[in-house]
Amino acid sequence: MGLLALAAMPVGVYLSQRLEGVRLLDAGYAAPVAAVLGIIALALGGHARRRVQLTLGRVGEDGLARAGRFMGGVALYVAVTAGLALGFYGLLTLFAS
Repeated sequence: MGLLALAAMPVGVYLSQRLEGVRLLDAGYAAPVAAVLGIIALALGGHARRRVQLTLGRVGEDGLARAGRFMGGVALYVAVTAGLALGFYGLLTLFAS
């Protein structure tokens, strides 16, 4: 899930460059998708870590849970940064005219 969350923004930018009629600004619609997937990755990673701790590590995959949480956190950070950038761009275009 974390990998999907991380891939949401680059895929949005890639599609904006390849599809006709889609501007780079339209790639901002990928920010909420990345945020939601990032939150889901954080939740799933936390659940997996708790499961590993409850079973005293017999389930394994502690590293995988950490990696998922890390990627979910990075994706959430990227999504918030993209949202802030789009918000400031909107304010600048609003007050420029």
